[in-house]
This record gives sequence, structure tokens and C-alpha cells, in this order.
Amino acid sequence: MQHARLEALVLLGALLTGPLDPARGQDAPPLPWEVQRYDGWFNNLRHHERGAAGSRLQRLVPANYADGVYQVLEEPLMPNPRLLSDAATRGKAGLASIRNRTVLGVFFGYHVLSDVVSVETPGCPAEFLNIYIPPGDPVFDPDGRGDVVLPYQRSRWDPETGRSPSNPRDLTNGVTGWLDGSAIYGSSHSWSDALRSFSGGQLASGPDPAFPRGAQDPLLMWTPPDPATGQRGAQGLFGEAAGGGNQEPFLQALGLLWFRYHNLWAQRLAREHPRWSDEELFQHARKRVIATYQNIALYEWLPSFLQQTPPEYAGYRPFLDPSVSPEFVVASQQFFSTMVPPGVYMRNASCHFQEVLNKGFGSSPALRVCNSYWIRENPHLNSAQEVNQLLLGMASQISELEDRIVVEDLRDYWPGPDKFSRSDYVANSIQRGRDMGLPSYTQALLALGLEPPKNWSDLNPHVDPKVLEATAALYHQDLSRLELLPGGLLESYGDPGPLFSAIVLSQFVRLRDGDRYWFENTRNGLFSREEIAEIRNTSLRDVLVAVTNVDPSALQPNVFVWREGAPCPQPRQLTTAGLPSCVPLTVTDYFEGSGAGYGLIIVALCLLPLVSLVIAAIVAHFRNRERKRLQRKGKGSTEKESIKEGVPAMEWPGPCERSYPVTIQLLPGGQLQVLDRRLTPLRTIQLQPPQQASLILSNDRGCRTLLLKIPKEYDLVLLFNFEEERGSFVQQLREFCKYWGLGLHVAEMGEKELFRKAATKQQRARILEIFFRHLFAQVLDINQADAGTLPLDASQKVREALTCELSRAEFAESLGLKPQDMFVESMFSLADKDGNGYLSFREFLDILVVFMKGTPEDKSRLMFTMYDLDENGFLSKDEFFTMIRSFLEISNNSLSKAQLAEVVESMFRESGFQDKEELTWEDFHFMLRDHDSELRFTQLCVKGGGGGVGDDFKKNANCRVSFITRTPAERSCPQGVGLPDSEVSEPGGPGLKKRFGKKAAAPTARPYTEALQEKMQRGFVAQKVRQFKRFVENYRRHIVCATLFSALCVGLFAERAYYYAFASPPTDIEETTYVGIILSRGTAASISFMFSYILLTMCRNLITFLRETFLNRYVPFDAAVDFHRWIAMGAVVLAILHSAGHVVNFYIFSVSPLSLLTCVFPNVFVNDGSKIIPKFYWWFFETIPGMSGVLLLVVLAIMYVFASHYFRRHSFRGFWLTHHLYVALYALLIIHGSYALIQLPSFHIYFLVPAIIFGADKLVSLSRKKVEIGVVKAELLPSGVTHLQFQRPQTFEYKSGQWVRIACLALGTNEYHPFTLTSAPHEDTLSLHIRAVGPWTTRLREIYSTPKDKDCAGYPKLYLDGPFGEGHQEWHQFEVSVLVGGGIGVTPFASILKDLVFKSSWGSQMLCKKIYFIWVTRTQRQFEWLADIIREVEENDPQDLVSVHIYITQLAEKFDLRTTMLYICERHFQKVLNRSLFTGLRSVTHFGRPPFELFFNSLQEVHPQVRKIGVFSCGPPGMTKNVEKACQLVNRQDRAHFMHHYENF
Repeated sequence: MQHARLEALVLLGALLTGPLDPARGQDAPPLPWEVQRYDGWFNNLRHHERGAAGSRLQRLVPANYADGVYQVLEEPLMPNPRLLSDAATRGKAGLASIRNRTVLGVFFGYHVLSDVVSVETPGCPAEFLNIYIPPGDPVFDPDGRGDVVLPYQRSRWDPETGRSPSNPRDLTNGVTGWLDGSAIYGSSHSWSDALRSFSGGQLASGPDPAFPRGAQDPLLMWTPPDPATGQRGAQGLFGEAAGGGNQEPFLQALGLLWFRYHNLWAQRLAREHPRWSDEELFQHARKRVIATYQNIALYEWLPSFLQQTPPEYAGYRPFLDPSVSPEFVVASQQFFSTMVPPGVYMRNASCHFQEVLNKGFGSSPALRVCNSYWIRENPHLNSAQEVNQLLLGMASQISELEDRIVVEDLRDYWPGPDKFSRSDYVANSIQRGRDMGLPSYTQALLALGLEPPKNWSDLNPHVDPKVLEATAALYHQDLSRLELLPGGLLESYGDPGPLFSAIVLSQFVRLRDGDRYWFENTRNGLFSREEIAEIRNTSLRDVLVAVTNVDPSALQPNVFVWREGAPCPQPRQLTTAGLPSCVPLTVTDYFEGSGAGYGLIIVALCLLPLVSLVIAAIVAHFRNRERKRLQRKGKGSTEKESIKEGVPAMEWPGPCERSYPVTIQLLPGGQLQVLDRRLTPLRTIQLQPPQQASLILSNDRGCRTLLLKIPKEYDLVLLFNFEEERGSFVQQLREFCKYWGLGLHVAEMGEKELFRKAATKQQRARILEIFFRHLFAQVLDINQADAGTLPLDASQKVREALTCELSRAEFAESLGLKPQDMFVESMFSLADKDGNGYLSFREFLDILVVFMKGTPEDKSRLMFTMYDLDENGFLSKDEFFTMIRSFLEISNNSLSKAQLAEVVESMFRESGFQDKEELTWEDFHFMLRDHDSELRFTQLCVKGGGGGVGDDFKKNANCRVSFITRTPAERSCPQGVGLPDSEVSEPGGPGLKKRFGKKAAAPTARPYTEALQEKMQRGFVAQKVRQFKRFVENYRRHIVCATLFSALCVGLFAERAYYYAFASPPTDIEETTYVGIILSRGTAASISFMFSYILLTMCRNLITFLRETFLNRYVPFDAAVDFHRWIAMGAVVLAILHSAGHVVNFYIFSVSPLSLLTCVFPNVFVNDGSKIIPKFYWWFFETIPGMSGVLLLVVLAIMYVFASHYFRRHSFRGFWLTHHLYVALYALLIIHGSYALIQLPSFHIYFLVPAIIFGADKLVSLSRKKVEIGVVKAELLPSGVTHLQFQRPQTFEYKSGQWVRIACLALGTNEYHPFTLTSAPHEDTLSLHIRAVGPWTTRLREIYSTPKDKDCAGYPKLYLDGPFGEGHQEWHQFEVSVLVGGGIGVTPFASILKDLVFKSSWGSQMLCKKIYFIWVTRTQRQFEWLADIIREVEENDPQDLVSVHIYITQLAEKFDLRTTMLYICERHFQKVLNRSLFTGLRSVTHFGRPPFELFFNSLQEVHPQVRKIGVFSCGPPGMTKNVEKACQLVNRQDRAHFMHHYENF
């Protein structure tokens, strides 16, 4: 029964192992035995994993960890490993082995050890058990710095262990735990295939058949750098089965021996069995080589090593656990290390020992061990003969004494980890023992049934007592704390001590008896008894003879022991004398030479926005040039006036300023004119006799400069190209002055002196500033100190300023007007009493005193005198007409002469002077009798005050505003100045204006109650609390949505940060770059969420639909664009933080060892020991996340800069094109996370749903975009406005205030621009009013200027996308609405006004009962088309639903003289004709800017029963901000609440 069960288990193993090579197994005949797997699995059919590669080590003694689980016993509980190494293993080299063991036996032992165990691979996550070097260590810290730490990374362990004291940590074996030739064939099928040639059953060889192929991929050999030369890479290393097979040429030679032995057998079998396939030849040869290897290791090498013979083989024992123990690893490795000599001999077959040539040293008798680690292309091992010589030399060389002493080649110059080229082999082994949790020496003896020593002297009588004392001192004289490794070394002398011997013998016996594929097991079908006997008779000497072809007499029978009478005499025992010194320790700086490049990359990334800014500025510049060119072209082809020829030169404006080209013209009438390069006048100088001009010429530096000094003007400094050009101009100037009777004095001086003497425009401006300061100081009785600070030479400057006289141009500039204006002419002529063409200080003071302190009579008399052109003491109708026209100049009004005549006649008739042709001053003043208050506040608006002095006489300006209702003066005028009755209440409307000739009584002001006044007088904290409550009430939807979104972002950040800080599976990344990983991963999650859901803010069709649902009460859909900007700004801030985190990460990764990077990025790096880590630029530019991240920063820099307000206004096309980079942005975001360097991609989790919604929304838009729509009417309106009227699609439904996006087919089918509809929903066509402010809109205006044929078929067609909703369409949801339009921002209100009147005329039920429309415009002519719409509204508004206020802002101060007269004329014109002088509308026209706060305050009194008033503004950002500020201020009161919706253009 048992036999049948065993047969079944064998069959099951064969099925589980499967064909060895599926690709070739189908054609090859089945082998007559079960082929042993390369990875060691299924050797034991009951416990498949036993002995397999990756299986855990099996302890002989319970673990000894500090916590009983995995934490290591360290200092100070245990001695410093370096001190312990020095104390226990340092000693003199050159003592021969007592048993005459050969060096070949030592390295064969290392080879056997590499076949059954490998624990050098660092574990992940990385845990470090570093070795702290004592200060002043002669090898590692010769400078005595005290900061040298040799890193030791703990070995790989089984993750299923180390969880409790009953399941302590166990290390895993990197190779198979069987004597199965894994050091010859590899520990995996793939590794074996990489070693094979698949030809003739042989292992693959290189160019020389005696050597295998190089260690190139996919052979991932262990390839650390050569510690002696620093040479790196796989070049010069062989592809062997053992990862560390190239560590030393001595181990390498043994690997080559077995490589050649396998191929020798394959060749022999191929000759004997020519019909066998490659697979059969390979497996037969492998089977024979493994069996020979097992025989030599157990029956030849082990007895020579232990001086004990293993018990006879009794057959396979399936229940025996053959797993390698951690105690065996330490015992065997450390005992071998005591036998390694400092050098190794080489000899030939005739016993001639070779001299070895060393670079920089000469010849030596042997290869120095410390300088041979990981050596590439060893010059002494370039041929099979040299390898043979090394093998023969090792077979004839006696090893070091088997004691505690380890030569310096291992103890001080072992290959080091990470950045260190050297390390301490013994100290590393001590740390490995602690890492394994090995028991103490005493515990191990007791566990194995051996007698522990009672005191330190009982350890070994052959050990120097001083060594025992030093070791005992490190353990504080406590023998029970002595560790297994140093204890085993100290007990050994000549042979392994009792502990090591027991451990090693037990391990090899278990490996033999528990191996189902052992060559002596007759039941596995591998060998016949005859073959077994033949294998038993094969020794390593036979292998050497077969491979090297030497005479058998050249080797002793047992190559592991040298005995007297051996073929070759024993050479002298090697010491360090006569051998080259070991190359000392070097420490590699991974970041050396990278600092500058790393800094440059960071600077370059930081400069990306600046580069994008420069590009955007260039684009904006060219777009501005194009716009200006188109605007000039649109003005017509009127040619410039023919200008007389002038003299070209360069004008020097003053120090620290650049000269610019000008043209000088000498004109009739004694005028000298300076033109710029566009032939636009810059300056005109009037020369009048007997003025004396001075001409100063430079007499050095090429004689190219001249200075022209003219009294009462700043100097003109000209630079010419050549002296001849200057001479020509001087000659012309002489003749010009002579002709007009002007004096010209000519002098010469040096150019530097000339520049110093020149009175520049800057100096003139400073003089004029002092002029105006003292002017205002005298008029307003201001102290001289309050007039402004003066320079040190104040008295001289003041005298110079007071003697200064203003030219006509400077006088006009001070008034903000042009010199040729009629008002300037009249005022200047009146003030220039001496008629010299200039105004002195006294002349200006006299005229200013009248305006500042004069009575209304004085001011009217001044006006009368100014326009009494013939000075006859009367003001004729023609002169009155001229006066009115001069006022209209400042408002750019173009009233016809007939209209002006009508105004003049009406004013004369109203005053009872219809029969008079001329007015006396008394008549003129009587005409202004109703406007005394205006004249009282009338001033002269002078811009030259500077320094804030001129502001002192403007304090009353704030009081001069129009109110809807009568308001207490103290509320409306903060300075306490009372309001004139004429301004407190304006006629018409409900307290607002006169409508249709009807007078409506002004509503009584709503008095404040006692309680309300107490509320207004609350304390500071109470006021702030109330303001906060009102703010929350105003923006509760915004606050809730923003808070929820922010909370999600913060939550995502916190979740990822917490995960990587505390909860993530151990991957070392949090230990490597704690701050960097928390910052980068936390921001990555938030960015993924923000960049995904920002798409929803651009789903215009969805938003338009949702804002009509109940959700609009909870979500502010009108703020989608603002929310878009807010998310974008937050995302870019997080992107910057994300990049900063990665900058930190990349630096840390660039200086981290390869072993650590392998743990952090197991899918990217393989720890092959090479210590070659990627430079910083690899992370930036050679990884998918790095390169995609850099590209993302580039895309973001471009998109964000071009999306800024300035560039969006100056180059909308640039904004439109760059914003389409969002496709690249999302593609890069997907790619950026797809590489899964740290975690699995997660962007799609956030992105998928918003992307689907956004895609569907885009499809809806695309379904509309491609429908061509014909233009019915195109009209060019003033102020560059183009009116387009086009067909309305059948299914197109919209509401007033909504907007669309259009593309003109003639300008490209893909460039869409947004515009608000100006048509009303009831109209059959759609209309837009488009202002030409950019290249696209300017070209659009050109295209629709004239149709190609008489009908409208010639107009280019449009693509239409929309409609889209915005806040303006909610005007009807408020009982009272205020519409504020500025500039082109009035377009949405055109539709609303027409819609309102239509619904009102049809009797539609509406919640909205009153609309106040405020039109803010620079001039009344700017949007005359809107005036037509307002006129239409006025004519169709019998219920007086709409109140219109027009504010004209392009005027001087409200109570400047000119504005006051215009105000008087406007009021008179409206009183007589019931319409505005400027607009022709019944609406009252105001001058200046609207007082929004006071306006809203008065609305609260007019409509006391209304609790919510809607405010809708559209226009420039400055205006909407003022409206918003006014709403916030008014909302602080517990009265009507103003809800503001705004749009900017």
C-alpha cells in the first residue's frame, strides 16, 4: 500500500512540474525520469515549498529578537559590531592551516554555500541596521570625524512571519535549498534558459568556448562596482548561475570549471548518442554534473572540512525537513572567512608559481584578494590556461589557520554597501546574525545538547587571553550575552568548534536525506547502481583533470588537502608583505556635479510662467498692432495733410531717458514745430519779436549736438548724424529768424556741459508743480508747509517758479483740454492781460481767485466777459451760440446748428428776452438766476495741483449727486454741506424724473424708527457680526458650495497624506521622503478631483438647463465661470505644491541607494548591486511621470497666462486656442499617473463621470454648431458697433438676458466668440450688437460692411451655439430690479428692456413691478443704437415700469465751469422740450459717475415694502466692483437686501 502511495506521489510530482520546456517539449521524446525543477519546488511531494527558492529559513533554535518578533538587539544592549570585529578577529596573517586545508577547499566551500543559500538580497520595505564606526577608526574614520556610518540593510524576509512572538521574523532563501547545482544552472527556469545555448545540450559560451557569455540582460547578475578601481557595469563579468559568481576570480574560476564540465559531458553524450535532441543532451549532462557535484560536496569536501564523515546514506526520508537554517549560514560563512589568505597563488602543470603584475606596484607572488573583488576583465584570467593556473594554484596553496583571525582583506576591505567602497565583512556578518535573530552562543549550545562553557577562559585555550578580555569587556563580562558568531569563532582552532561542526554536519545530512533527487536514491530513476558507483568514485581532481587536460600526476588525490609528497611543493605561506596594499576606502557622492544642473532645471521650471508671459506679451503686441491697423483701415482712406518738408534729428529728452527720432519744421508765422515719427505734432513753439533765442552748439564728440533756448519754454536738444546735417539746420534756422525778425545768439561749448545746461521737460514740470502749489496755497490760504515738500534750494526754485509763465499749450494741458479748443482760446485771451502770449503767476492767480472765492455774480461776469468777443459790453445771440458750442466741445457732442439755435432761442424765450438780440451782463445773470447754487460751487478744474493740494477745494464734490428721493443732508453729504434744493429732488417719475409731461409728487421719505437708529449705533463687534450675517445671507449658496467642494479637496488631501504617513503598506517611500510623498500624493488626489470636476463648470448646456430647475435655489449656477476660475487657481496652487513635493522627492531619490530605490519602485529598479542610480535628470526627463509632469507645467503655464484678464482682452484668439490645450492637459494627466510608480492609477476614478457629462454637453453643442444661419441684416453703428440680425432657428428658444456663441464662416469655422442677445424672445429674428475691439470683431465689421449683392444673400453665414443662461435672465424674479450697464455691457439689458415692455403691453403677469436702468457711458454718442432702444421703450411704456438714468463720464469735474454751464443748458433743454440735450431721450442725463451706494439707499426708502432687490450689472470690472461694493455696504443695514449678479467683458 505504501509503495503504491509513493508511486502516486511521484506521478503527481511529474504532473505538477510539467514539461521543462514547453516550446521544445512537444517534439522531444519524453525523458525516462522525472526532471528536477530549477526552482526547487515539488521536491517534497508532501511539502511542496520545502527547499524552494524564496522559502523561509528553518531555525534550529528559537529566535532571539529584542521584542520577540522582529526588532533587533542593538547597541547599547549589544557591542558595537566594528569594535567586536576588531576585538575578536583582528590578528596577524600568514599562519598556515593545521590540517593543511587548501585554498581551493575554502572557495569550494563558498561555492557550495552559494548553491544552497543566499540571504544577501536586501528586504523591502527597507530596514536599516547601520554600523556606527568609532571615531578615529584607522580604516573608516582616519580623520576622527565621528560621523561615519556604514549602512546595513536588513535581508529579505517572509512577509507572513514577524507578526507575533509565536511567529517571529524568518528570512527567505534566494536560491534553492538543495544541492541541485543551482550555482551552475540557476534557481529558475528562465535563468537556466538564459544560460543555455539550446544547441548540443550545452551552456552558452562567449567568443571563447571556455568562457560563458557576458553578464548582460536578461542575465541580471550581481554587478557591484570594483572597489579598487571604481569600474562599473556588466562588461567583463560572466553570465553565471549564482548571482555573486563574479565576486572574486577564485569563485569565478570554480564557476567556469563546472561550466566547462557540463559542456564536456554534453559533448561526450552527443558523440555517444547522436540522435538525442538538445533537451535530452542537456538534461542528461545536467543530471550527471549535479550528481558529481553532490558526491564531491558531501563525500570529499565535507569530511576534509569537518574532519568527520557523514553517516551512510539510508535512503530518502520524505518527512525530514531539509530547509537551510540561519545558524548554518553564519557558522559556515564565518568559519570559511578565517581560512581566506591575503593572496592566492597561480601555477602551471609543472609546479611553476607565476608572478602577478600589478598596476602601480610591479610584480607580486600572488593575486591580492582585497584588490580582486568584482574585478572586470582580469588581465590574469583572460584565457582558459590562466584559469587553469589559478585552479592549480589554489589546489596547491595551504589556507590560513582555522582560528578566530580574519585577514584585513575581508575585515577592513570587503566590498562596501551604497556609497562606501569598503566595509567590514565580520561586522556585516555580526549584523546579519542579529538581523536573523540568532540565539546567543550559550543558548545554541544548550539547544543542540552541547555543554556550554562556564567562564570566558573555557572558550578556547588557544585564544590569546587579551582577546578574551577585550571581547568580555564589550559584553560587560556576561558570557550569556555572547553571540553565536563570535562565540563560534572563538571556540574554533584547527577545526570548526563543536557548535559549528554540529550545525554544519546536521545541515548537510538533512540536505542529503531529505532530497528526493539525491543521486544515491535508487527509487527516483535517475541512475543505475553502476552509475552511482561510478559517480561515487569521481573526485574533484577527476573533474579538474578532465577540464584542464593536465596530467593527473600534477594534482594530489584530494585537492582539498595538501599533504607531504604532493606533486608540487608548498610555497611559502602568504602574508601581506610583498603584496600590493589594499586600495583604501572611497565614499561616492551620488549628487556630485549635479547641483548646478538641478538648480538650472528648477529655475527653468520656475521661469515657465515668465516665458509664457513673454510669449503672451509678444502675441498681445502683434494683436494690438493688427487691431490698430484694422481700426485705421476702418476709418477710411483719408490721407494725412500734406506736411512741409522737415529736418530729421534725434531729440534728447533728458538724463536717463532714451533719445527718439523727431522731425523739425519751421512754419510760417514764426512757429517751430516738433513732430514724432508718425508726423504727429509733439510740440509747437511760437517765436515772437523781440524774443531773443539762444543757440548753443557742441564743439566735441563729432560736433553733432545743438541746444535751442527760447524764453519761457523748456529747451530743445537735438542730435544729428553728422556735423554737416547740423550745419544745414543751423543755416535754415538763421535764415528763419532773420526773416521773422527774431534775435539768435550762437555760442559753443562741450557736449557734456551742453547737456548739463539744458533745461529739460522734467525740470520744467518740477517748476510748474511748484507754480501750482503756491498758486493753490495763496488762493486757498494753505500754509506753505502744506503746499508740499520743496528741495533744499527751495528759495531759488520758488523764485524761478514764480517768475515762470505758462504757454498756451501748458495752460490747456492743466485744464485737460486741447490748445485749439474754443474755451481755452477764450479763457487764455481773458487771462493774458499783457497780451504776450503767456500767463504769469499773477495773471493766473487773478482768474483762479474768481473761481475759488468769487460770488455767483463774479463768475457769471467772468463768463460774460470771456465770450464778449467784440468787447462791446453786450453778449449777442451769435456770441451766446459760440459759448454753448465751446461747452459742447468737452462732451464731444455733435448737435446740429439748428438744434443749438433752438436751445439758444428757448433759453432767451424762457427768460423773456425773445425780443432782444443782445444781452447785458444783468440780463445774462438773470438768465442764470435759478442756478446760483451751481455757480456757487463752480470751480476751475486744474490738473496741475499735484501733491494733493488741489483736492482741498474738491471736498464738496461728493455732495453734488442726484437722488431719487429727498434725503437728509447729513446722510447724503458726509462733510455736512447742505444740498441745494435743485439737486435734492429731480422732476418727473416717482420722485425721479418727469415722464410724458406729467408731474408726480415726490414720495415722502420713510422716517427711521427709534429701534432702527439704535441698531445702527451698535458697538463695533455687533456691527461686524451683523455684517457677517448679511454677507452669509448674500452668498449662502456660494459659501455652501465652495465649502463643500473645499472640504472634499481637503479631505482627499488629508486621506492620502494620512495613508502615506501612517496606513500605507510598507514600501519605504514614506521613510525615504516623508514630507515630499505626503505633499505630492495629497495634492495629487486634490488636483485629480479639481481638474476633473472643473469640466462641469464648462457644461454650458447642462448649466442652462439646471438653472431652470429647483437646484438653482441651492447651487449658484450663474457663478459657474467664477467657480471655474476659483477651482483653476486652487488647482494651480496645488500643482505648484505638487511640483515642489516632487522636486524634493527627485533630489532624495537622486541620492538614495539602489537597494532603497528597489524597495520604493520595485517595478522600475532591480537591485543588482551595481550602485548605479539614475541622475536627477532621469527623473525629470526620462520617466513617463517626470516628462509628462514637465509637459503639464508647460501646458498649465501657457493656459493660465493666456487666460489672465489682460491677455484675454488683448488676444482672445490666443486665449481661445491655448485653452483648447485642455485636451493635451487631460491626456497628460492620464499618462502622468498611468506609470504607477507609487500607486495604481486613480485619476480615472475622478475623471470618468465629469468627462462623460462634458462630452455629452459638447455633443449637444456640436449638433447645433454646424447649422448654417443666414444674416438678414447687417448695420454699422457708431463707436465701432456692428448690428447683426440673423435667422432664428425653429427650435431656438431663449430668455432675455441669455447669450450665444457664434462663428463666422468667413473667419473660420472653429473660432467661436460669446455675445449677448439684444433681441427679445418674442421677435422672429435674433440680433447682436458687437463692438469692434479686437482683430476678430474688427474683421467681422469689415466683412459685413457691404454685401456682395444687393440682397442679404451676400453676407457670410454664421454658426450658432446656445443659448446659455446667466444671472441677468433672473431680472423678472424680483419685484424691483436695477440694471447697470457700462460700455458694451448694456447689450443684455437691451433684450430685457424690450422683453419687459412687450410683456407689459400684452398684460402678462409679472412679479417685476419696477426697473431702474442705469446707463454709464463715456459719451452720449458711444452707443446711439441703445438710445434708439430706450426711445422705443419710452414710447411703449405707458405704465412707467422703466426709469432710465444716463451717466456721461467723459467730462471734467461735476462742478467745473464748463460742466456747470452744460448742466444748466441740459436742465433748461429738458424743461422746455421734455428731452435731453445730449441723447434726445426723456431720461435725465447726469454728469460724472453714478453714486451707487446713495442710489441704493434711496431705493430702500422709495420701496420700503420690498425686502429683496435684484441688481444686475454688466460692464468693465471696475464698474461691477463698485456696484458690488455698494451692495455690500448697503446690505449691512437691516433693510432691503440687494442681490447682485454681474458679468464682465
